[in-house]
Amino acid sequence: METYPPIIRTIIEQLRKLPGIGTKSAERIVEFLLEMDEDELVSLADNLRNLRQNIKLCKNCFSISQHEICQVCSDTTRERRIAVVEEYRDVIAMEKAGFRGRYHVLRGKINPLEKVSVDNLTIKDLLERLEKERPDEVIIATNPTPEGETTAQYLIGLLKARNYFVSRIATGIPVGAEMEYTDPETLRKSIENRRKT
Repeated sequence: METYPPIIRTIIEQLRKLPGIGTKSAERIVEFLLEMDEDELVSLADNLRNLRQNIKLCKNCFSISQHEICQVCSDTTRERRIAVVEEYRDVIAMEKAGFRGRYHVLRGKINPLEKVSVDNLTIKDLLERLEKERPDEVIIATNPTPEGETTAQYLIGLLKARNYFVSRIATGIPVGAEMEYTDPETLRKSIENRRKT
């Protein structure tokens, strides 16, 4: 005998496709939804339905937005620095860290194994944008993975050849970590990226 009615089984299966959601979590979410006020549940369903229709890519920086141009690109008080990041999630992380410049989202990173080349990224758009905006600094803020480093090195060479002031975010030992537990590559990066005090 089936434990749940078919509609609940279907919703549980759909929720399990979300990252980090297993069967137990999906069951708890459905239980919570069943106990929600009907107006709240309808509002949630409407927002989920509208999510795909109303969220688009900013035509300037390629982050997510409800408008053609996102809030960050529309903000005239932002600093004249552009942080080049891999994905829109990186924009959110940098905003939380207090960065007050602008962004350019590459929509990925160079990864030959997954057949992601320079042409698959928004690098051409970045170059056109830099010509128009002429920022004071371009900060390469790709992740410190092998693919992120490859992308960073490619961009640094490309942008320096065009005489832009280019910097790279520092990488190394995280705050609160101990050196004896740090892997050699991270420790090497920490030494390379040391700063004068």
